[in-house]
Order: sequence, then C-alpha cells, then structure tokens
Amino acid sequence: MNKLLPFLLLLLLPGLSLANTTGAELTHLNLTAHAVGYAAIAIFILAYVLVMAEEFIHLRKSKPVILAAGIIWALIAAVYASHGLNHTAEAAVRHNLLEYSELMLFLLVAMTYINAMDERRVFDALRSWLIRKGFGFRQLFWLTGILAFFISPVADNLTTALLMCAVVLAVGGDNIRFVSIACINIVVGANAGGAFSPFGDITTLMVWQKGIVHFWDFFALFIPAVINFVVPAALMHFAIPNEKPKVSGEVVAMKRGAKRIIFMFLLTIATAVSFHNFLHMPPVIGMLTGLAYLQFFGFYLRKTHQKDIVTNSQSDEDKANKMIGDVVPFDIFNKIARAEWDTLLFFYGVVLCVGGLGFIGYLSLASEIMYSSWGATNANITVGILSAIVDNIPVMFAVLTMNPDMSIGQWLLVTLTAGVGGSLLSIGSAAGVALMGQARGKYTFFSHLKWTPAIAAGYAASIAVHMWINSNLF
Repeated sequence: MNKLLPFLLLLLLPGLSLANTTGAELTHLNLTAHAVGYAAIAIFILAYVLVMAEEFIHLRKSKPVILAAGIIWALIAAVYASHGLNHTAEAAVRHNLLEYSELMLFLLVAMTYINAMDERRVFDALRSWLIRKGFGFRQLFWLTGILAFFISPVADNLTTALLMCAVVLAVGGDNIRFVSIACINIVVGANAGGAFSPFGDITTLMVWQKGIVHFWDFFALFIPAVINFVVPAALMHFAIPNEKPKVSGEVVAMKRGAKRIIFMFLLTIATAVSFHNFLHMPPVIGMLTGLAYLQFFGFYLRKTHQKDIVTNSQSDEDKANKMIGDVVPFDIFNKIARAEWDTLLFFYGVVLCVGGLGFIGYLSLASEIMYSSWGATNANITVGILSAIVDNIPVMFAVLTMNPDMSIGQWLLVTLTAGVGGSLLSIGSAAGVALMGQARGKYTFFSHLKWTPAIAAGYAASIAVHMWINSNLF
C-alpha cells in the first residue's frame, strides 16, 4: 500500500527521483529515475488494478502479481547485467524469496490445521450451537462480533468472518437490515481481533517473524483493539431490529478426533513461540514441527477409522453421529491441498513486487518522504487509511522493507493501523470481500460505506488509546 503513495508522489514530483545519479562502479544502482523504474511502477499498478477488480472480472488475484513480479525482476536483472553486476540482483531476489518462504510455510501449516478442523466439523458444530440457542438479533449481533474478535487471533480473520456470517445468514434470513449491519460488525471484529496477536493477521505475523516486536509485546494492543471494535459496534447497536428470530433445532456433531486436533493446534502455536523465544529459531521451524503432530495423529485416525463400535443401546441419531468421520479415512495431504493457494501465491507476488520496487530505490524515497518529513505517527496513521483502499500485505511489507528507525510504540501503531484500517471499506480486507460474496445483495460496498464514519471513530479512538496507555513504548 505504501507503494501506491510513492508511485503517485514520484509521478507528480519526478524531480525527486533524479537525485543521486549512479554509475557502474556502485554495487547498488538507484533506478528511480530510470526507464526500468518507471516501467516497474506501471507494471505493479496495473497488476494491482486487476487485483482490486477481482470481484468483477473473476481473475484470481495471484495471477497478475506473479506475472508482475517476474517481469519486474527480469527488468532489474537486465539492467544490472548490463553494468557487469551479474549476481547482485540474484542475491537480492534470493533474500526476498527466503522471507516469503518463511511466511508461506508458516501460513501453510496454520491453513492445514484450520482445514483439518473444518473437515472434523468444528466450525459447523459451533455454528449449529449458536443457532439453537435462540438469541435475539441484538444479542446475536454482539455475540458474533465478540466471537469474531476472539477467534481471529488464533484462526485467520477470513475463516472467522465466514463462520460468523454463516450464523448470521442462517438466523437473519431475509432481514437485510440485520444481516448487513451484523456483517459489518463481524468484519470490524475479525480485523480488530487479529491486530493484537502475532498469529491474527499476516501483518502481525510479518512483524513478529522479522524480530522487530517480541511475541508478548503485541498484547499491548489488546485494549486499543477492543476500542476499535466496541466503538462502532455501540454506534450500530440501536440500528439492529429488537426482534427474536425463529430457533433452528439442527444439531451438528464433530467428527472423531476434532477436540484433539484443536489441542494440537494450540500446542503447535506454543511450539512456534517456544522455538522463537527460547531457542532463537525462526517461528516457522516450530510450526513445521507442529505439523508433524497432525501428521502422526492423521496416521492414527487413518489406521483406526473403523475402530469405533456402535452399540445397540444407542439411538439412530447417536449411531450416525458416532460413525461420522469413520467412513472415509483422514488424509493430512488433502488438508494441505485445500489450503488457500491463491492467497499464498498472491503473497509471493506481492513480496517479490514490493521487494523489487524497494531494490530499485522507491521505498527509500518513500521512507524519506513519509517518515522523515511527515513524522512516524502521521505516516503510520496514513498507512492504515491506505490499507482500506489497497491491501495491508503490500503495505506492511513495504514498511518492513523501508525499516524506518521507530520505537516499539510506533511499530505497534503501524501494526494496529494496517490491521484495522481495512475495516473502513468493505474492499479493504479479505474478510470484507469474502462476506460481500457470501451475503450477496445483503452486505454490499455501499451498506458498509454508510457506517464508515462509525468505523472511522473506532479507528481514531483506538489510535488515541494506544498512544495513551502505551506512552512508555514511544
């Protein structure tokens, strides 16, 4: 996202990019005023326009950024080769590839666990339990929002939002007003909940894996994240119909081993944290170790999938629930195959594109403009606003690549703003985009836009609270 701003500034103020003319004697060329630099900007902007238009043109978001990444680095490599620097670009792209591989493997393990829990009907069971309780619309509004807030730090905000939206749609039915506002609340809650956990969002994960902010330091954002969720929720509360929907009696039983997989997921997270904090290893090593837990347990489930014997004393419904999960053996590799590969490949394209533009020199220029001229606080608040328009992944990776000299408080501020800024618009986060598809016609861009002032009030309040209660970190 920070890419977008420097692009515009460079186009409007081309003179800025003419400083520091470089020669072949340098091992790092400043290409900000070179034709390749301008071409790279144009390619990235075009690719991201296609990403933003995914909902309308139905072109998966990974395709344009992967192509853009390859072209950008090919152009860079050609220029460096012409200056006799044949291996400089190679070393730079390998560095970016290493950063991506750590995050990709970390996310792949997390997605595998989430898919395993989904296949064991963990989320379906939670959804059916909520529906059976017979909550009123206002109670359900708060309950789904709070659950989204507390589930997203462990699961990802996309899975959390889809789960809570399924509950809202099942209960809300044709009540468009309730469904629309409840979906907005879920998006805000899921994004806010992910902001205070190293696992809650890709932005926090990147900052943690980079070693800039320690694991426990992220929890200093808990209260600001709560404020970010509660303020707009309180403003939207009275717009919710004070009615009680019909109760559904649907019962969904979890498959065999579901609770043990939940426990192993938590154990895997603990392993990753321990590897990083006590052994000073990359967190991804701990996550991959945790994947082995699931692999061994999957082997056990596969070997014992016909172990359970249904006794005659059980009812037909109990028998059916008992046998759920014992018909088809559990296969860990099916769960890996079901990972969000489009998201993982999109992340690859973004990291390589942003890394290429940083290698050209644009991120240094953007850092000078934003963090030196504007000041860290103003720059970090702007990052959050931009994340509502583009995406927080390229924004945070750009900031990390710039690596401005900031206090822990400022790094936490940019983590907070990049995480929750996407809630300002429905297109600003994966959760919002997904719910527009899931609740098509009920939750829309304009229904979300109507409540943007309330969400912005929460955004401003969370920043103010962070700067107040964590003033010692600045």
